[in-house]
Amino acid sequence: MLSLVIVLVVRVLYVMYHCGKPFPKGASRSLTTLIVLGSGGHTAEMLSLLSVLRMDRFTPRFYIAAATDNMSLHKARSFEHSLADKPATKEASLQYTQIYRSREVGQSYVTSVWTTILATVHALWLMIRIRPQVILCNGPGTCIPLCVIAFLFKVVGIRWSSIFYVESVARVQKLSLSGLLLYKLRIADQFFVQWPQLQKNYPRAHYVGCLM
Repeated sequence: MLSLVIVLVVRVLYVMYHCGKPFPKGASRSLTTLIVLGSGGHTAEMLSLLSVLRMDRFTPRFYIAAATDNMSLHKARSFEHSLADKPATKEASLQYTQIYRSREVGQSYVTSVWTTILATVHALWLMIRIRPQVILCNGPGTCIPLCVIAFLFKVVGIRWSSIFYVESVARVQKLSLSGLLLYKLRIADQFFVQWPQLQKNYPRAHYVGCLM
């Protein structure tokens, strides 16, 4: 019951405050960008997406992965090194950070209460320290506390972070749990899917085709 009340309160606050602008008012040419990475194919898809963006617009860049996910940050470093090798590419300010996970695979729900609180506090500290103007994510559960905190900051007027969510190409008919939460609660400013049938099921999403 308490969780339902919280969800309803958040939704009411959203309707009262949201005005539909995708970027912070007065945003500078360069946007402080938080990039959330995930294990499996999430990181590969995210880096593929970044490869087609104008990266000079998204700087400084902060890469975040779960505390137990060293491989994703290694791939991000390799990706940035490949950008640095390209001619006419400006040197960017980069940081690589790990965040506590709310729940590990196989962890009991009882002990996950404490780890969820710890992960939320850690996410809050990171958001206050980084203050991103843009958040890019594509499905890992790591993005949920970060996006929720950014959304609540926006509601109370502390900070405006634009959240861009790209659903994984593996999701053809149904959204992932992360995507479903961000979609149903209208937390993401822009929501993208890679299959037309998925866009039909979730009409507020934007169909962009396969990005991989």
